[in-house]
Amino acid sequence: MTAGVNEQDINWALILAGGEGSRLRALTRQITGRDLPKQFCPLIGGATLLEQTRRRASLVIEEARMMTVVTRPHAAFYTPILAGTPAERVVVQPQNRGTAPAILYALARLVSSGLNGRVAILPSDHYVDSDEAFMRHVELAFRAVSTRPELIVLLGIDPGTPEAAYGWIEPGEPVPGTELLRVNRFWEKPSPEMAARFWRAGFLWNSFVMVAWVTTLLKLLRTTMPDLYALFEEIRSDLGSAGEEQAVESLYEQLGAVSFSDEVLAKAPENLAVLPVTGVEWSDLGEPQRVFEILEKEGMSAQWAAA
Repeated sequence: MTAGVNEQDINWALILAGGEGSRLRALTRQITGRDLPKQFCPLIGGATLLEQTRRRASLVIEEARMMTVVTRPHAAFYTPILAGTPAERVVVQPQNRGTAPAILYALARLVSSGLNGRVAILPSDHYVDSDEAFMRHVELAFRAVSTRPELIVLLGIDPGTPEAAYGWIEPGEPVPGTELLRVNRFWEKPSPEMAARFWRAGFLWNSFVMVAWVTTLLKLLRTTMPDLYALFEEIRSDLGSAGEEQAVESLYEQLGAVSFSDEVLAKAPENLAVLPVTGVEWSDLGEPQRVFEILEKEGMSAQWAAA
């Protein structure tokens, strides 16, 4: 895929909203009366997690520069939230096939339009206690990749507990002239004993928020997942045309679930750096108990919680 040179210095947001959120389905059903993924549910506060993510991103990135990745079976849930969003800023997958196809499809849509620049990849199912503080770290990451365009910068959360259900980043040496650290290794959902060791050693939680140049991400995807990359290359001319939906439908029928963390990031730590995020409470809200813990800790009340 070849990118145009238009708007080289634009910052984009790529918001991932295609997951199933199966572990929270019982809770979202209790809250809304519907069986829906957590990103479309007002778990904490009055807005849905997707709305909160878009609002958070808007502190640094213009709304016109946000691309939201969804899946067609969730149309009834995302359509009201994204009402008024231009169609070219909504990437509709036929099915959920994991984070790697979602990210590659969105990046391919960008470059097929002749657009480029830096991009922040933001999952839409997270909680942070301070949008401003969190997005200041995203701004730092944007500045870092401006001077080190070969790097992909992940935001690593300063862990409050030895949480075994999170992925962990083992940080390495400082990157000269930046606030970044090299990434030595990823550890996905370690045993409680290992998580306790990581916590004591100063490892970081992997937030899966990352910032990089579009071209840098595409180069890494081409290197680590050449077959997947080739499939999207084959439909490049269909993107942005009337034939896109059918071409993507056929492509996705060939795919199994592919994790960006496992199949891309974990295979190329030499391309990665981590920016430690301090002073921010963060959770991926993967379990109902985390939702209740945040409500209690922040002194919040939710009408559904008392039901």
